[in-house]
Amino acid sequence: MRRTFLITGGAGFIGSNLVHHLVATRQEAHVVVLDSLTYAGNLENLAELEGHARFRFVQGDICDRATVRSVFEQYCPDVVLNLAAESHVDRSIDGPGAFVHTNIVGTFELLEAARAFYRTTVDRKNGFRFIQVSTDEVYGSLGPEGLFEETTRYAPSSPYSASKASADHLARAYYHTYGLPTIITNCSNNYGPYQFPEKLIPLVTLNAMEGATLPVYGDGKNVRDWLYVDDHAEALLTASEKGIPGETYCVGGNNERTNIEIVTAICRNLDELAPRASVHEELIRFVADRPGHDRRYAIDSDKIRRDLGWTPKTAFDEGIRRTVEWYLSHREWCERITQSRYRRERLGTEAMPAGAS
Repeated sequence: MRRTFLITGGAGFIGSNLVHHLVATRQEAHVVVLDSLTYAGNLENLAELEGHARFRFVQGDICDRATVRSVFEQYCPDVVLNLAAESHVDRSIDGPGAFVHTNIVGTFELLEAARAFYRTTVDRKNGFRFIQVSTDEVYGSLGPEGLFEETTRYAPSSPYSASKASADHLARAYYHTYGLPTIITNCSNNYGPYQFPEKLIPLVTLNAMEGATLPVYGDGKNVRDWLYVDDHAEALLTASEKGIPGETYCVGGNNERTNIEIVTAICRNLDELAPRASVHEELIRFVADRPGHDRRYAIDSDKIRRDLGWTPKTAFDEGIRRTVEWYLSHREWCERITQSRYRRERLGTEAMPAGAS
């Protein structure tokens, strides 16, 4: 049976990988991408799907009420996956307003459009789902033990995570107040192809490829749980197909690594794939930590494994190798991104003491 998926932010990192995964694995799926193409959204990420019979792209802002409602009216989605978001913590420190606007106001406009559509489209009520794609950062920072789970208290530490927490609360409220079948997913750090180079793994990979400094915040021992982006895509589709409205599902890769372990893993792979006169680890430099830097995140994804049958398939060593190989073989994409939109300068220094950057 044909199902139409509306993916907001579908030209970004996770969104574009989700679109490719969806088109490849769900032959009945028709995919509509709504993306405003800000600095992190890139049509090149979707170039392979241009002209595809089951794919449509609409350029527009989720904060634009008229645009959002027209997309619902024209395409009548069965599933909405909201990945449109400002997502970089460092940028949120320098300019929180954009995060409040897109992540909170934009989610509100989507929920309102979905509510109106759901209320008037009776024949789709049994299958319609609104998936609010969120982050483990809404839970704040863990100590050396324990895991985030669906009942963990929200305690965001940055403007970014606070804006995502607000959007989650809105999605949950629309289920309880209006009966809109929303589902929230909170995922751990993603990595893989097409990731904008402001994030750790592509930033370090591209710098190392050029023999540039590899900056590591603080002592490098901040811990994250890493999830390969294709595994996240499958988790989102599984939630849309099997998830229970009103529920939250934590999605993790069970791959806890310190930041310095991530950086050295990239260096070791590049030593093999693109050797230089000396080992890449010699490029590592420790720099002043980011303000409000959470020490550790880790996800307990037992619920989605047990209840929905999802499990990640990509071991970290395999995923990081595949990711480094992708950046090595897509140097033109990397060059265009860094030359026109972001030159890998440090962000998030607004709240730092003078001289700390």
